[in-house]
Amino acid sequence: MSKQIKTDVEINYKKRNQTTVFWRGILVFPVAVFICSFAVQSNAGFAAGFIIVPALLALVFREVYPSYLLTFNHAFLELQTRVVAYVLLLTDDYPSIERNKNIEVVFPDINGGKALNRWLPLVKWFLAIPLIIVGVIYSLIALGMTFIAWIMTSATGNYPKWAGKFVLKTMRFWNRVNGYAFILVSDKYPSFAL
Repeated sequence: MSKQIKTDVEINYKKRNQTTVFWRGILVFPVAVFICSFAVQSNAGFAAGFIIVPALLALVFREVYPSYLLTFNHAFLELQTRVVAYVLLLTDDYPSIERNKNIEVVFPDINGGKALNRWLPLVKWFLAIPLIIVGVIYSLIALGMTFIAWIMTSATGNYPKWAGKFVLKTMRFWNRVNGYAFILVSDKYPSFAL
């Protein structure tokens, strides 16, 4: 099994819903409010609601990743992935707050935290700064491609494969970075490559 988070999204390129293309930002608003409610409650705006500090403390002091935190962080990352996939046109399925068989996020096996370094979580956020900078660049390119894809999908009903592949790779990159630096489920430094 991989030591990184894996993200799979089943993309349908043909016969897409042309009427919702430009309105997805509005349509996704209720789910976005739901996601933001976690960020507000956890006071972790950048990490957008992941439960980080208790996991970090449990890893450092007990060498255990509590199963309930792992389950929550997994479900939350999968929900965020469904929302992003919908907004960026990778899927026409409205992002449910429950699981979707077409969008899957798989965590590495961490054996309750025993497979993780005890002290690395204290500096992972710092080590991830170059990854975040590169990720912002990838995201800007993906947003530009998505804008072009919005126009093409709205006009033809077909989503361009070149855009879908790059946007999906960008989502996978961010999920790997989140898994390393914030969710703390991997000690393997993510590659800068998509």
